[in-house]
Amino acid sequence: MTKGPGKGPGGGAGAGLANVSGALLAMSRHLEVRDVLKTIVVSARELLDAEYAALGVPDDHGGFAQFVVDGVSEEQWKAIGPLPRQHGILAAMLRDATPQRLADVRRDPRFEGWPDAHPDMSDFIGLPIADGDEVLGAVFLANKRCPKPSGGCGFTAEDEELLGILAQHAAIALTNARLYERSRELTIAGERARLAHELHDAVSQKLFSLRLTAQAAAALVDRDPARAKGELQQIAALAAEAADELRSAVVELRPAALDEDGLVATLRTQIQVLDRAHSARVTFCAHGVRALPAAQEEALLRVAQEALHNALRHADAERVEVTLSRRGQGALLRVADDGAGFDPSAVRRAGRHLGLVSMRDRAGGVGGSLTVESAPGKGTVIEMEVPGG
Repeated sequence: MTKGPGKGPGGGAGAGLANVSGALLAMSRHLEVRDVLKTIVVSARELLDAEYAALGVPDDHGGFAQFVVDGVSEEQWKAIGPLPRQHGILAAMLRDATPQRLADVRRDPRFEGWPDAHPDMSDFIGLPIADGDEVLGAVFLANKRCPKPSGGCGFTAEDEELLGILAQHAAIALTNARLYERSRELTIAGERARLAHELHDAVSQKLFSLRLTAQAAAALVDRDPARAKGELQQIAALAAEAADELRSAVVELRPAALDEDGLVATLRTQIQVLDRAHSARVTFCAHGVRALPAAQEEALLRVAQEALHNALRHADAERVEVTLSRRGQGALLRVADDGAGFDPSAVRRAGRHLGLVSMRDRAGGVGGSLTVESAPGKGTVIEMEVPGG
């Protein structure tokens, strides 16, 4: 949610082709639904030079599944209270899929008032965002910023035409974002199934070995106690390996709570789990990190998980420090361990073994960069920087 009124670059027919083009490009640049919604609202308010803008995505119960605003502060938004219902003018836009342009929304017979903390609004314009016959949402703006003589000032037919163009492209962007998220859900489901299968195979083998070794130890305990002791030590080692397999899967199979908790909270929770599960000391700290585009947050989380896996499973580290800090509009992730290290020049072998190729792909896929510093016996430092949005 962008805060503060902020003067937009232009309004209505005077917005200019460059501003319209910039808004459309901004929408096409994002793949996650929440990012697309925010971009639509911000673009609409700037293009029409309005004080307030909002976009609602309806649910099936007379309310809104998502509701994004621009021009309202965080404090105002909290004071306003629960999300609005589909009633009055909002319901008309969603039900009839028709534009609404009013000189004073308060005088419309469908107007039903608003909460005490709601900002006062007069001139109003709203359009449905539709994909064919399906109404995906409604975007609406209020209080056009222009001189208001006694005759008033409001949104024009040119404003409506401009918002209509934006709404058409918003429908495409929103549909693409939904398809992308559905595709990602299917990919995640497939990945979870693969991990579950690998976990089953790995743990089954360990447990089978445990059973055979335990049987051998039981047979030897009376006639050859020394050999029985060796078998019992092997049992302990196999049990530890099986526990490691289970621990490594806990974090990977647990759904990442990025959408609900954000990157910092999600990382902190997962690192606390790892710290309890392993003998190594695993710590995390964050410094001034702001919310990032969803794709960048997911990439940072996955790279952190991969780096932690390497440090705890392959490097035999005793201490791992994870830091997430603000870097300009973006963020810098740093994972440092005191483990065995490796020779970074052996890129082909080490890259495949330690997942460095996939980490670089994740970083590059969101416009970021990845650096690796390591040496045998000197530990490893992995840094990933993303640009923000």
